[in-house]
Amino acid sequence: MKHLLKLMDLSQQEIIEILNLADQLKYEKKNGIEHHILKGKTLGLIFEKSSTRTRVSFEVGMYDLGGNALFLSSRDLQIGRGEPVQDTARVLSRYLDGIMIRTFAQEEVEDLAKYGSIPIINGLTDYCHPCQVLADLMTIREHKGILAGKKLCYIGDGNNMTNSLIVGGIKMGMTVSVACPKGYEPDAELMKWANENGTFICTDNVFEAAKDADVLYTDVWASMGQEAEAEARKKIFKSYQINSEVMAVAHSDAMVMHCLPAHRGEEITEDVLEAHANEIFDEAENRLHAQKAVLVKCMAK
Repeated sequence: MKHLLKLMDLSQQEIIEILNLADQLKYEKKNGIEHHILKGKTLGLIFEKSSTRTRVSFEVGMYDLGGNALFLSSRDLQIGRGEPVQDTARVLSRYLDGIMIRTFAQEEVEDLAKYGSIPIINGLTDYCHPCQVLADLMTIREHKGILAGKKLCYIGDGNNMTNSLIVGGIKMGMTVSVACPKGYEPDAELMKWANENGTFICTDNVFEAAKDADVLYTDVWASMGQEAEAEARKKIFKSYQINSEVMAVAHSDAMVMHCLPAHRGEEITEDVLEAHANEIFDEAENRLHAQKAVLVKCMAK
């Protein structure tokens, strides 16, 4: 595994190997067992979008693995002043052992991998969020024991999270259902792939999507870069909420997930979030462990 650009690039076996390694690294961290697998390695962290969980988890992850993390904001890099990404990739490849980038265009991540000579990890683009979904799959497996055969329901905007959840869920043998307003569906090519490779439904009916779900998942109605649309989206998405009525049509032991930050009272009610806080914050913690597994798979060679 050279890069993590998008989940579509990984086989089911590669995902399982990442999840198994993440479980092992989590156990070792909880029990005070050092694992300095990346001693002497340096990871560059390029942020063109701000973050809490991504930055902290990658910095702590590299520290846990015995390496170093170097924070690089777009304000500090020539890439933010017009330097072609291919030049940045070539230069940073001579200084660093790997790059994590959180940015807008998927093409930028792909170009870093194309022109650079070191591992590139996608920390989020407008197209997908593979690191988050690896942590999500890890969390579902922890709470449910298995992934295959479980039903994962996503409610909300057909955004980067939805795209990656569809791919991750289908690749792991889950049934995936998505409920979103008309005109806000996930990527059309990904939905075509999901229909051809697994059990998938996309509907504008929340209750149809949530029926018999084992996992209910949501995200904010307006993502970064969509702040100007926030008020309009509140009206469009007002019925796309995980609440007690939606929980009632899912399995009685359904778990609830949210990639955070959460807007209580919008995409999820306060009572549902607090009732499932352990699951949601296990999910947030597992960003650390899943990403450490990715770092090891990409950089330990």
